[in-house]
Amino acid sequence: MAVAATGHGPRGRVITSVENPRVKAVGRLRRGRERWAAGLFVAEGRREVQRAIDAGLTIRETFVAPELLPNWPHADDATPVSAKVLARMSYRAEPEGVLAIVETPQRDVPPDATLVLIAVGIEKPGNLGALARSADAAGADALLVADARSDPWNPNAIRASTGAVFTLPIAETTIDDVKALPLQKVAGVLDAQRQHTDADLRGPTALIVGAEDKGLDERWRDAADVLVAIPMHSRTADSLNTSAAAAILLFEAVRQRG
Repeated sequence: MAVAATGHGPRGRVITSVENPRVKAVGRLRRGRERWAAGLFVAEGRREVQRAIDAGLTIRETFVAPELLPNWPHADDATPVSAKVLARMSYRAEPEGVLAIVETPQRDVPPDATLVLIAVGIEKPGNLGALARSADAAGADALLVADARSDPWNPNAIRASTGAVFTLPIAETTIDDVKALPLQKVAGVLDAQRQHTDADLRGPTALIVGAEDKGLDERWRDAADVLVAIPMHSRTADSLNTSAAAAILLFEAVRQRG
């Protein structure tokens, strides 16, 4: 993946051809396997790019369309492109005018972690981003992703996280790794006999949630120390969105810890 390093100062002539090799290189990062191979992802939009900068992530290159975003504060360090070219680069249908190529951060679970969220089998990037947002809002120490069907560096995941993926430690994990964590494992399942408010979440805890369509299979249930359910009083809905369920569990832990 040939994506130029940043450097400093104005970028010169506007890129107007969608056939430009740099434009094509950015487009390839739409695919998860390309992001993984390159160790790069694309941050799109003013909020996301600024938060990536504020988080201290390594920005390889920034592209800005002056006709869409005439007052980008970091324009001197950006490559100018036409609106047509930026649209070709972007994952979004209506780009805001700026995107950046960013090195994927590598972070481990802090050794003194006391609250970790584990997301199992999440398919939709937006849900994964929302999980990161909830974990960050609750002050969780990390988000671990197992049996992944999407990755947190998908542009939809980044947007749904409101930039939380830039600062929250996120790592892939396996069920064996989870079993080895020195934390109480509490899994949210629909048919548990214990309500989530009855579990003691004051000590170091890993909260495990699955996709809302399939939940957690027997392997993950067996890996948990405690199974809990969130009481529902619905007329039609048979489950909560996984990010909503995770938020309820996370903030119950916050409540119990005062």
